[in-house]
Amino acid sequence: MILATYRKYILNFNTPSGTSRGVLTTKETWFIHLDNSGKTGVGECGVFRGLSADDRPDYEEKLNWACQHIHLGLEALLVELVEFPSIQFGLEMAFKSLAGAHPFLLCPSKFTEGEDAIAINGLIWMGSAQYMKAQIREKLDAGFNCIKMKIGAIDFQAEIDLLNSIRKEFSASEIELRVDANGAFSPSEALEKLKRLSDFSLHSIEQPIKAGQIEAMAKLCERTPLPIALDEELIGVFNQSDKDILLNRIKPQFIILKPSLVGGFQGSDSWISLAEKQGIGWWITSALESNIGLNAIAQYTYNLQSPLPQGLGTGGLFTNNFDSPLHVKNGTLQYLPKHSWKYNLE
Repeated sequence: MILATYRKYILNFNTPSGTSRGVLTTKETWFIHLDNSGKTGVGECGVFRGLSADDRPDYEEKLNWACQHIHLGLEALLVELVEFPSIQFGLEMAFKSLAGAHPFLLCPSKFTEGEDAIAINGLIWMGSAQYMKAQIREKLDAGFNCIKMKIGAIDFQAEIDLLNSIRKEFSASEIELRVDANGAFSPSEALEKLKRLSDFSLHSIEQPIKAGQIEAMAKLCERTPLPIALDEELIGVFNQSDKDILLNRIKPQFIILKPSLVGGFQGSDSWISLAEKQGIGWWITSALESNIGLNAIAQYTYNLQSPLPQGLGTGGLFTNNFDSPLHVKNGTLQYLPKHSWKYNLE
C-alpha cells in the first residue's frame, strides 16, 4: 500500500533575480513523498506564484487531497488534477521515483551514466546594464555558446546597446542569442521593437507581448522579422483540442515547455506532438525548481534528443538547494553519477 505525504520548502536566491514581473528573492516549492513498504519516491510540485495556472488559494488543499487519494493511481489522479499542472508533475515524478532503482534515477540513459550531456543556454537576469554585461562575460568565460537574455525591464536602448556590444565581439555563428521579453512589449510597439532586435541575428524572442492577446500575437508571428517563441501563452491551456487551436491560430515559430507549468511529462508530450505536426520547433525549460525537479526535467529532456540548447541551467541559483550529481560545465548540463545526493526523504 502506497502512503503519500507532502511538505513545503522555500528556496532562497543567491542574488535577487530580476524579471519583467519584478525581483525574485525566494521561490516556494512543495515535495510529495511516497512510501511503499519502505521503498521511497519523491516528486517536486514547483508552483510558480504569479505565473502558474494553479497559483490558487486551494493549492495546498488540492495537494492534500492528492496524497489522501494516492490509492487511485497516477492515471486517475492526473485526470482529476488537470487544472493543477505542477501537482500533476510532482505526482508523475514521485511515481517514477518510487518505481526506479534509485529515488533520483527516473529515466536511465547515457546522460545519467555520465556519458553524455545536454547543451543548455546561459541565462542572463535583468538588472542594470553593467550587471547584465558582467553576467554575459561570466557566461562566455564559462564556455556557453548560447545565451538567453531577459529584456524589458531596463531602458530598451540600453538593451540594444548590450546586444550590439555582444555582436561586435561575437558573430551569430560563435554565440547564439535568445531574448525573453516575458510579455513586456505592447502590441502597438512590438513589431517595431522586433525589427530593431532583428539587426543582431537573434535566434528567437520569447513572448514579446502578454499572453491572451491571440489575434495580436498571430499578426506578430506572421509579420515578425525574427522567430517568436510562445511561453506564457501555453499556461492554462489544458484541453488537447484547445492546444491545437491555439497553435494553429497563432502559428509561432517555436514553443517553450516548462513541465511544472504545462502538466509534466504528459503535458509536455502533448504539446510536442501537436507542435511537430504543424512544423513548430520547441525546447524544454525549467521553472526555478530545486535540483529535485531539475533532475527529473533533465532526464526527461535528454531522452527527447532535441538538437537545440535547452533552458536547464538554474540549479545553482539558490543558497539552500540540494546537493546533487547535476553539474554545469562548458555550456552543458552534466550528470556525475559518482556524486551523491544530499536529500532527506523522510
